[in-house]
Amino acid sequence: MTSKLANEIDALGVKLADAKTQIATRVIGQERVVELAMIALLSGGHGLLVGAPGLAKTRLVETLGVVMGLDGKRVQFTPDLMPSDILGSEVLETSADGTRNFLFIKGPVFSQLLMADEINRASPRTQSALLQAMQEHRVTIAGQEYDLPAPFHVLATQNPIEQEGTYPLPEAQLDRFLLQIDVGMPDRATERAILEATTGADEAVAQPVLSAAELIAAQQIVRQMPVGEAVVEAILDLVRSARPDEANASDTVKELVSWGPGPRAAQALMLAVRARALVQGNLAPSMDDVAALAQPVLIHRMALGFGARAQGADLRGLIAELTNKVTGAEAAA
Repeated sequence: MTSKLANEIDALGVKLADAKTQIATRVIGQERVVELAMIALLSGGHGLLVGAPGLAKTRLVETLGVVMGLDGKRVQFTPDLMPSDILGSEVLETSADGTRNFLFIKGPVFSQLLMADEINRASPRTQSALLQAMQEHRVTIAGQEYDLPAPFHVLATQNPIEQEGTYPLPEAQLDRFLLQIDVGMPDRATERAILEATTGADEAVAQPVLSAAELIAAQQIVRQMPVGEAVVEAILDLVRSARPDEANASDTVKELVSWGPGPRAAQALMLAVRARALVQGNLAPSMDDVAALAQPVLIHRMALGFGARAQGADLRGLIAELTNKVTGAEAAA
């Protein structure tokens, strides 16, 4: 590593610490959730926040947009939402001389940070409208391609699938989310702090720390961070050990797992461990970073078979077991 890169990492680490402080003024007691959301953005990817209503998922996304200096738009997903409500549509326009032309009206996807609120409330057809945008950062309307702004990120919120009125996300779309970020209930002390901070006359206002251009520069720094050979091997070992069709897969994986993570999981983990090292103030990722990010990277890219679910098998426990074998540390919840 060059001294220039080391200095850039140190300077960026200071800014990211300031960003976390700003976010914490509005999102109380969700340190791991905030860190994972920042990792998704620094990695240039998308995040899926999963949790019950009222856990500040929407508030977090709005605050991240302000702190990171991103132009954000929000779409409230509902069963009657159509793909054109997200992507945009062509309308027939009559000019002053009487000629008619089709004019493309851009939808909310043309933003730097798209909040897809309660994404699993919409039908699979509407959910899949984001597939090309999330992967290629452009959309195709009536045969014409339109580039999306840079950077482009989707942070989607989702209520647990077992609740009424929701649709499971297609596997292809789940795979396009860099991380699944589970948002849990606060403990008593945190809930007390939330009450005191949000029910008074005044409420905290977050301030911008980075700009969109600075975030793009930070994403380039993440990609330049060195990764040790042992960490690379651990990433490969972990992802490949979770595939039931691998020759070296354990009997447990072959028995319980219906489908496992593809190469995009390894790519996501490689970027995410670098981003976490940066957020943590380190110059390079370690095995601790792999262990901390195993669950968020793998949990939505794997599925248990019907028999395993009927037996009450736990996918999180399986990922923790695989992580422990590879890194010597249990996966963070």
